[in-house]
Amino acid sequence: MGRLVMKFGGTSVANIDRIRNVARHVKREVDAGHDVAVVVSAMAGKTNELVDWCRDASPMHDAREYDAVVASGEQVTSGLLAIALQGIGIQARSWQGWQIPIKTSDAHASARILEIDGTEIVNRFADRKEVAVIAGFQGINPQTNRITTLGRGGSDTSAVAIAAAIRADRCDIYTDVDGVYTTDPRVVPKARRLDKIAFEDMLELASLGAKVLQVRSVELGMVHNMPVFVRSSFDKPEDIDPHGTPPGTLICSEEEIMESHVVTGIAFSKDEAQISLRQIEDKPGVAAAIFGPLADANINVDMIVQNVSEDGKTTDLTFTVPASDYNRARDTITASKGKIGYIRLDSATDVSKVSVIGSGMRSHAGVAAKAFKALSERNINIRAITTSEIKFSVLIDAAYTELAVRTLHTLYGLDQT
Repeated sequence: MGRLVMKFGGTSVANIDRIRNVARHVKREVDAGHDVAVVVSAMAGKTNELVDWCRDASPMHDAREYDAVVASGEQVTSGLLAIALQGIGIQARSWQGWQIPIKTSDAHASARILEIDGTEIVNRFADRKEVAVIAGFQGINPQTNRITTLGRGGSDTSAVAIAAAIRADRCDIYTDVDGVYTTDPRVVPKARRLDKIAFEDMLELASLGAKVLQVRSVELGMVHNMPVFVRSSFDKPEDIDPHGTPPGTLICSEEEIMESHVVTGIAFSKDEAQISLRQIEDKPGVAAAIFGPLADANINVDMIVQNVSEDGKTTDLTFTVPASDYNRARDTITASKGKIGYIRLDSATDVSKVSVIGSGMRSHAGVAAKAFKALSERNINIRAITTSEIKFSVLIDAAYTELAVRTLHTLYGLDQT
């Protein structure tokens, strides 16, 4: 007997039949004696529809009213699931973020969780054996008493935060895949599911292109040392032993993993754009003149490469930004040309970033060198490189993305054996 948080994404609650299927998953855990809190997303496609309605009403809409609208998708799902659970004899009630309450900052559409009081939910476990069905993605700002939302993927963050608040034994993230893979199986059919992965490795995978979990949810899991189990909601509820270990991936502390592989996985992102500034005067303050305006415009800069000329008087500087921010970044740099003093701006949007992640890199030399050699043998040119203690990334032409991923996946022995 334990305490679980079960989170179900949009595809898992896409219609009434799937909501009934979710109810059977919950019933299985309740029948096994667990206290259960469920966090739900909006039904698949509903949030996009609500966002479109806001834009149609007014392109320059109030962010506070936007949150009031888009938070309603999760409210519908939580109510429907509570009804479905009651229909099969499970005591349940729905909770909205403000009712718990989940207290957040006032950054509407991208709020951060400040505090969760899980006392009432825990009391109802003890007094009524009641399942809490919680609307994910939302909270309330205590200063304004306005509904807030946490940004796309925020239901994952809600689930892990609630698990920490009620001191759950584990947070199960049910999704349309059966775990975390060494890379995208659609690109590498030999990709294999990982039984366990360290928080740090998962954080890198999530931030570098893997879309299984939202980055902030992994951060919260690591901060609170809350085990997160990624599993499929499409497994038949009746076929799963609630006391056994179903197929999936456990995200946990590195100490819980008996043997850490040198490389855990390969991530890639095609949402990249490259900007190169040529013949900049090499003097103090130039980097600030470039990256200060980009930061003010909330444009995230990733890879940065600087080359100093032979005479030491000028330099070339290359960096990447998300493709969605490319036009804004280019306009921002162009507007600051007088302060920066570059001669020419070159750019490319047909690029992708391929990243190799693994905690084992800390204790192994030459991991990146092997990749550079393997890519060169495939005639794949590397435009830029960044490294950290447990990962390195290369920027390449987008046309070679899949070839690069397959090459590196095989190079580091990640293919299914």
